[in-house]
Amino acid sequence: MILSGELPQAIAAAVERLRAGALIGLPTETVYGLAADAENDAAARLIFSTKGRPADHPLIVHVTGAAEIGRFAADLPVFARRLVVAFWPGPLTLILPRRPGVAAAAAGGNATLALRCPSHPVAQRLLAACAAQGIHGLAAPSANRFGKMSPTTAQHVEAEFGPDLLTLDGGPCTVGIESTIIDCTRGVPVLLRPGQLARSAIERAAGERVRARDELDTPSPKASGTLAAHYAPRAHVRLLDARELAAALRQPEAGAGKLAVWARSALAEAPPHGLLRRMPDDAVTAARELFAVLHEFDAWGAAAIWVESPPAGDAWDGVRDRLLRAAASA
Repeated sequence: MILSGELPQAIAAAVERLRAGALIGLPTETVYGLAADAENDAAARLIFSTKGRPADHPLIVHVTGAAEIGRFAADLPVFARRLVVAFWPGPLTLILPRRPGVAAAAAGGNATLALRCPSHPVAQRLLAACAAQGIHGLAAPSANRFGKMSPTTAQHVEAEFGPDLLTLDGGPCTVGIESTIIDCTRGVPVLLRPGQLARSAIERAAGERVRARDELDTPSPKASGTLAAHYAPRAHVRLLDARELAAALRQPEAGAGKLAVWARSALAEAPPHGLLRRMPDDAVTAARELFAVLHEFDAWGAAAIWVESPPAGDAWDGVRDRLLRAAASA
């Protein structure tokens, strides 16, 4: 059941379901989430079983703001505090040491916990209404089966889980890819998953260099969306540069089935029986459209999806990351 997130009665209905230990579909600025009370271990476990997600693969807990950090986290380093000031509410998730005894199931049993404050107005209204009823955080991974494409509309969520799930409709997601994840548990900021936020902007806010996950000797904590293969449509995704794509479209295999193409370059030839969509020239718009385009290709029945590789530059890191993981899901 899809209800408008603008309606107070829809927010109230969602809060009641959450209080009862049920799941709901939640709009955020990044993607739609499958939400439950983060401190209700049985409800959090229901997320794992509904998604088919491994129970040790931690969830992101969404909170109303910085005031809730101390409820869930045992420590907030100085650089992490700077990131909160700069980017919350917004598409940034911080991995922090988890307070013992809090949100153990949502954390996948790990000693760390992922926290984010979403900027979407419907998410903010719901979180505030939940807090008034004693629910201080919502565990909310993307509302899709594990490893599959993330949803960026309420209709995507309903298509995945059916009409029995109450989903608050907040319109198409404005960011369109999952949040940037920064590990704050190893003394320095470590990038675990790129998103909309450019690495250079994170470094300016943190006041220090952001490390890659493999730069340090200590192992990184587990985090959402960091498996090699993820975000996959039904059809196999193939990444090609502009020259490779143009050459591939001239080969017989391009006309052998329903081929979908997402490309920035002007192509001399379109797929003979295919569907062509133009990739935007800027990374922000491309990220917003990425999953919507892949959902469209799936609904059309694409047998294969060919995508022009994103250009270099940290602005494109989030889009590049999602496409590489989707292409690895052969």
